[in-house]
Amino acid sequence: MLLETLLEVRRRSEALISPLEPEDLVLQGMEDASPPKWHLAHTTWFFDTFLLQPHLPGHTACDPRWSYQFNSYYEAVGERHPRPQRGLLSRPTIREVLAWRRRIDLGLEQLLDRSCLELHPVAELGLHHEQQHQELLLMDLLDGFSRQPLEPTYAADADLTLRVSNAGWLTCDGGLMEIGHSGTGFHFDNEGPRHRVWLEPFELATQLVSNADYRAFVADGGYQRPELWMSEGWGLRQRLNWQAPRYWLGSGEAAEWQDEFTLAGRQPLDPAAPVRHLSWFEADAFARWSGARLPVEAEWEVAVTQHGERIAAAHDALWQWTASPYRPYPGFTPPDGAIGEYNGKFMSSQFVLRGSCWLTPHGHARDTYRNFFPPASRWMASGVRLAR
Repeated sequence: MLLETLLEVRRRSEALISPLEPEDLVLQGMEDASPPKWHLAHTTWFFDTFLLQPHLPGHTACDPRWSYQFNSYYEAVGERHPRPQRGLLSRPTIREVLAWRRRIDLGLEQLLDRSCLELHPVAELGLHHEQQHQELLLMDLLDGFSRQPLEPTYAADADLTLRVSNAGWLTCDGGLMEIGHSGTGFHFDNEGPRHRVWLEPFELATQLVSNADYRAFVADGGYQRPELWMSEGWGLRQRLNWQAPRYWLGSGEAAEWQDEFTLAGRQPLDPAAPVRHLSWFEADAFARWSGARLPVEAEWEVAVTQHGERIAAAHDALWQWTASPYRPYPGFTPPDGAIGEYNGKFMSSQFVLRGSCWLTPHGHARDTYRNFFPPASRWMASGVRLAR
């Protein structure tokens, strides 16, 4: 079952590039993004390096130069190509990368067919790692396409279609609560261990913040009022001239923001759609302007666990910023070896997002999932849910 699911995930990665032209495959719009071809190669390098090289007899490792190019951040594995220069890698060609993927898939079939149960945790980690990169591939591509005068379209049906209704509030009791992953099933190491937290009584919005809500913030001078912003965010807003969410198109007054750039190309800005592609600083400023705040991640998890579907679009819409810095849970210990670099060493200078987005692959989301990004990041599929 694991092998079948893994190979299905691997096939989906390659299906994601089917609407693209060869020139698109090396597109890197900014240093925080990566080209589609790099995503395909890096996920293959992961299986080559952590599963097949150490465990499949007779397996021939990839060219060491490929390992240098497609290692992302694993210091224990060796040096790597600078991240901001991934878009310069025209070689290996996509034909060579896809041939490598086929060879690795055959190796995975040989290895996992041998019922090596002790290797299943690493194989399952690789599966979910590849799903993470499927989502990143599309978010990175949106950034790259948005920078082009011709405004390319990825696919006509690739955009989020959710519309937000009037928001209400769900009351959640305070007290001693438990959060974090428990029981069986896959989870990333940063989702545990399960532990207790104290929460004061709070309310969580039933809906995500809409474009209409956010347009009112813009119209009220939200981007010109330093009292609404954290100091670091205000400095970024001034330096980068932020005036609206990342992919709104227009200028000046709020009413002039009429369109939004999406994976389906330029679209009219739908007032009833959830606002998206905001930095943590923008989300926090909007919450303060609203007379509310961002939830801490424990509030989000407890509310979703207790109220379920009464909280609309908790999943499959937008990742939702929280007020929680990305830090280890009490008792967290990263795994030994290079795999231990997967999450633990990033637990500083970032904020947690909860939920999942419409680009998240099926079966990848959980209520305990802890996504994380620096607070200035806004090319991701990020939205806002308020608390008070």
